[in-house]
Amino acid sequence: MGNGNVVSIEERIPKLKQQRRKKANRRLIFLLLLFFILIAFILYFQSPLSNVKHVVINGNSAHSDEEIMEIVGIRKDTNIWKVRNKEMEKKLNSLPEMKKAEVKTKLPHSVIINIQEYQRISYVSKGKHFLPVLENGNILHEKKTTDLPLNAPILFSFSENKALKEMIVSLEKLPAEVLNSISEIHYDPWKSDLYHISLFMNDGNQVSATIRTFAEKMSHYPSIISQLDPTQKGVINLEVGSYFKAYELKGDESSETDKESEE
Repeated sequence: MGNGNVVSIEERIPKLKQQRRKKANRRLIFLLLLFFILIAFILYFQSPLSNVKHVVINGNSAHSDEEIMEIVGIRKDTNIWKVRNKEMEKKLNSLPEMKKAEVKTKLPHSVIINIQEYQRISYVSKGKHFLPVLENGNILHEKKTTDLPLNAPILFSFSENKALKEMIVSLEKLPAEVLNSISEIHYDPWKSDLYHISLFMNDGNQVSATIRTFAEKMSHYPSIISQLDPTQKGVINLEVGSYFKAYELKGDESSETDKESEE
């Protein structure tokens, strides 16, 4: 055998030491880099840089932004990594007005809260107070107000019984156009009809109806009104069929007229 291909141990040792030194240096650099990254994360988590700086709330009307933030327990100095989306959604969805709530975090420091609420379709008059009624039928006793509602019908003389429940169900079925045209609904039971109601409309007319057929017949109100003289106001009877009786003018006995109108 020739000696040209034989490498002595003395020649290999420096190369092995150099390779080991390179591996050790790479390992040291990696550990130092990892250490500094961990230090940076710790400093970031403990510094104001990781705090919530922007809270965007969409779709809320029953509660103000401040009330929503208080309910979910979030502030501008809350750490973004401590925001628990599911827990916040659970708190919001427990509110009677809440149909659906969704909480999202957007790095580096934003929280977005999207809300869908049940609409208030009417108010029940109770003494000097008005209780909101939601589209799902719930009555908000804790949200009573003394301010006269202007954006939904007011229900007068109703007790919290079967008649009121059926009235609310009927209101839920009405088109928005018809619902918004009603000013007041008075529970006015007769011996012959324990579900009789009288409505006062925003256009100046009055409607006599029964709760049992109210939703079906009242849905045709725009069509009925379109067949009447807009300058003449009166009572529209929807109990059996539908007919119009003009208000009697003082000193004019001939002013009272009846007009048949088809649904």
